[in-house]
Amino acid sequence: MSGEQPVTDLRTDPLTGDATYIVRKRQKRPNLPSTGCPFCVGGLESPEPYDVRSFKNRWPALPDGRAEVVLYSSEHDATFWELGVDGARNVIDLWAERTAELGTRDDVDYVLVFENRGPEVGATITHPHGQIYAFDHVPTLPATELERGAAHGSVVFDDPGDRLLTSVGAWRAWVPFAASSPYAIRIAQDEEQAPGPPVADLPSLDDDGRDQLAAVLVDSLERLDALFDARTPYMMWIHQRPCDGRAWPQARLHIDIVSPWRAKGVMRFVAAGELGSGEYFNTVAPEAAAEALRAATS
Repeated sequence: MSGEQPVTDLRTDPLTGDATYIVRKRQKRPNLPSTGCPFCVGGLESPEPYDVRSFKNRWPALPDGRAEVVLYSSEHDATFWELGVDGARNVIDLWAERTAELGTRDDVDYVLVFENRGPEVGATITHPHGQIYAFDHVPTLPATELERGAAHGSVVFDDPGDRLLTSVGAWRAWVPFAASSPYAIRIAQDEEQAPGPPVADLPSLDDDGRDQLAAVLVDSLERLDALFDARTPYMMWIHQRPCDGRAWPQARLHIDIVSPWRAKGVMRFVAAGELGSGEYFNTVAPEAAAEALRAATS
């Protein structure tokens, strides 16, 4: 290879079809801030007071301003659920605003909103924040979900039954039937309770929907912390309708939350048998996980 190498290089394994971004610049990013918190008011990224805000990531995984950081609060020690419904609603409003704005770009086909909390999942700054990646294609996992939705309809969102955790209005949270992580939560609308067609993306949420989603999300994340009486590490991602101009009638806005803990402070590692087969082994039954989360109170 000659000449200057690209900042981000998307490669596909010819055997497995798996996509991998080679992001050379991020190898040099700092693991922890050298002085203070850059997300606190007066810091490097937040010189002025704010409630919520977003900005371009200085160490982007995607080029051309397609990777952003979202700050949930100016309070350094806050957690998402401690924001309350009103604070969570502010975050949802910002997620929707950034999704709509990024979705208008010709080089963006999909907006992924996500959060990593805790050093166990690679979060280098404790200040409450998440990220947004704007892809120039529909990534593999959401594409697979959309394909299954087109083939099987609404049954891809299983009836929670005794795995239901909480519900507010049309929105509900439950432990997925075949959860691959010991403690996993899925949040989506109940079609029978929804006032109209299921919401496909964040910008399409009306005021009531945003308030209801905020309440369910706060409740769910609070239960995770209460379960272990600790700041439980988790990964959260939001899947929504692509913004590539196609209709995507099967798209439904939903949130997945998974924790790497199988007990307090005990990691659930993904091992070779799982990576090598693409199939997973979970030691905690989803029904038991749901029962424990329902019983958890802070």
